[in-house]
Amino acid sequence: MPSQLLDDLNEPQRQAVVHSGTPLLVVAGAGSGKTRVLTCRIAYLMAERNVAPTEILAITFTNKAANEMKERVAHMVGPKARSMWVSTFHSACVRILRNEAKRLNLKPSFTIYDTQDSVRMLFLVSKDLGIDPKSYSPKYLLGQISNLKNELIDYEDAISKAVTAQEQTVAQAYGEYQRRLMLASAVDFDDLIGHTVALLQAFPDVAEHYHRRFRHVLVDEYQDTNHAQYILIRELVGTGKDGMPPAELCVVGDADQSIYAFRGANIRNIVEFERDYSTAQTVVLEQNYRSTQNILTSANSVIEKNSGRPAKRLWTAEGSGEKIVIYTANDEHHEADFIVTNIADLIDNHGYDYKDVAIFYRTNNQSRSVEEVFIRRGVPYKVVGGTRFYERKEIKDALAYLRAVSNPEDDVSVRRILNTPRRGIGDKAEEAVEGFARREKITFSAALNRLSEIHTLPTRSATALTEFNRLLGNLRTLDESGAGPSAILAAAMEASGYLKELTASKDPQDEVRVENIAELENVTREYEEQFVEDNESGDVATLSNFLERVSLVADSDQIPTGAEHGGVVTLMTLHTAKGLEFPVVFLTGMEDGVFPHQRAFGSATELEEERRLAYVGMTRAMKRLFLSRAVARSTWGQPNYNPESRFLSEIPAELVDRQGEEPSPLGLAGSGSRAPKRDEPVMALEVGDRVLHDKFGMGTVLSVIGQNEKAEATIDFKSAGEKRLLLRYAPVEKL
Repeated sequence: MPSQLLDDLNEPQRQAVVHSGTPLLVVAGAGSGKTRVLTCRIAYLMAERNVAPTEILAITFTNKAANEMKERVAHMVGPKARSMWVSTFHSACVRILRNEAKRLNLKPSFTIYDTQDSVRMLFLVSKDLGIDPKSYSPKYLLGQISNLKNELIDYEDAISKAVTAQEQTVAQAYGEYQRRLMLASAVDFDDLIGHTVALLQAFPDVAEHYHRRFRHVLVDEYQDTNHAQYILIRELVGTGKDGMPPAELCVVGDADQSIYAFRGANIRNIVEFERDYSTAQTVVLEQNYRSTQNILTSANSVIEKNSGRPAKRLWTAEGSGEKIVIYTANDEHHEADFIVTNIADLIDNHGYDYKDVAIFYRTNNQSRSVEEVFIRRGVPYKVVGGTRFYERKEIKDALAYLRAVSNPEDDVSVRRILNTPRRGIGDKAEEAVEGFARREKITFSAALNRLSEIHTLPTRSATALTEFNRLLGNLRTLDESGAGPSAILAAAMEASGYLKELTASKDPQDEVRVENIAELENVTREYEEQFVEDNESGDVATLSNFLERVSLVADSDQIPTGAEHGGVVTLMTLHTAKGLEFPVVFLTGMEDGVFPHQRAFGSATELEEERRLAYVGMTRAMKRLFLSRAVARSTWGQPNYNPESRFLSEIPAELVDRQGEEPSPLGLAGSGSRAPKRDEPVMALEVGDRVLHDKFGMGTVLSVIGQNEKAEATIDFKSAGEKRLLLRYAPVEKL
């Protein structure tokens, strides 16, 4: 019965469900029951207002949300709900485009390219257009083209508006990419939206058909829509010019949870909804059914510092709850220890399970210190929306360099890095070396030392392989000379060009990879320091020792599944956390420069987005919220001293239980991340110079090649033999 649909709703929820006639904006605060309102509204339309299910279009952002909504409505009104269109933006557009493909010169069976397909095509486009992939990687080009498509800018407009060389290159690639897509009767995900908008705008009869079909359009998570999606909704609703009155539009969202600007989401779509639709009504849902009042008041106090947001203050009938714990740790290791100690207490003494606990961080590399403590203490965990630290590609690549240095017979590692970064060694060259190794019954690495015997190798490939072999030889000499794993890692990442390629890239994902390499360097330095503490004999940490330790830590078989221990602790970035809830939340890295991220300091808009991210993180917590920071956090092996996050001081003091160490005076000495550079002057040597090496003793310089940081010297150390040294890292003294 229609009346029963309203029974368990609060007054604002009820208003949102029964509203009719004009566009409706439902401002749904975190945990305020927005999914319930949407499903009840759809059921009410069918049960009370006799709307046919085929007249309803409900759009969500994920297939999971769409399926959940359809199931809930079916439970309320029966199987007729299954003929509704409840789908994601992309799924709805596919259905429309399949029906009308011929109008756009597409086959109805057009192919939908995923990201990998698009990157592959742009690699071919770049090759044919002569675009340098080191300056403009295919992933970067795809990101830029996607941004243009999200703004409904076609390639002709992009070409005409391009001013800088960068814009011209992107526009040129965009044009050729789009031409090839059409030739292949293919579309990418952004085209699904853009082509549908073009279809509705160019063919009035198609637009009228869908205006007659969909009399009610409902959109979830409206704050996450980009410009193209905003225009799509406008076109589907209609303006009444074709004789059909506009469809009844209901959008649900929360400007305070708009955290996807980097994906093209435009917060103005929800903030200015009433300006776009002058007759719109707004209903605000402020009663929260998830969190305690202390958590809500804390989150409110942070988010209210943002300007121009619709007024809203979350409240709950569930009581005040525990105070918010703000913990100050000396460094990231003490922070991780604090987390694991409190999880143990919550489980042992307060009735929680592992599955009740989530740990959030601003950037992926922050998970490493927590992961290692969890592994050491046997805490079961999973990383959601990301990869475990030691399973990330760049970490595997870096460790492959170290393994290839430590064990020349490790063909798997050698071949992983053979052309990483790209150095002109193709599949055919690799196959030629492999074939020679097989015939001679030797390892791949041994074959690299006999390149002159492999006659099928083109000169260019042979030169590149010789340089690669020289690189490994230099790194092995460094290892042999007693250098620690941190020095060998630094040398490998710089001399190979791996780090240079990442730092030069315009792909934002590569910036994250640089941060992860920096974190691996922290791991090597921590290991060296710990080794010295644990060994009084004066021994130093070796590369092979380090790799053995990493193998044990990185072995996922060592991590309990946790099914028998009440589930697993969940680790994720704040962006991944949106839409989820947990009884206990630890929000880590609460330092200015970490969170809010240092990139946001120069932009008021980006700082407001960081504040919304903090609000999202805080409002995921149901019962207990812990906010932690480190006085010193290592980057590139150096401690960085950042002040506490400004978001912490915005929380009312009476709601907070402050714990932990007081900041050291050193915390005032310096701040900000250090760049991955090492600017020490490199020793200049000449043939005939006498030198003293820490391990090899006295030697005479036989030859020198390269300059500055690329300088190498071949030195005769008599009893230790001839050694080729990278002078930037060699512990030698000129006599």
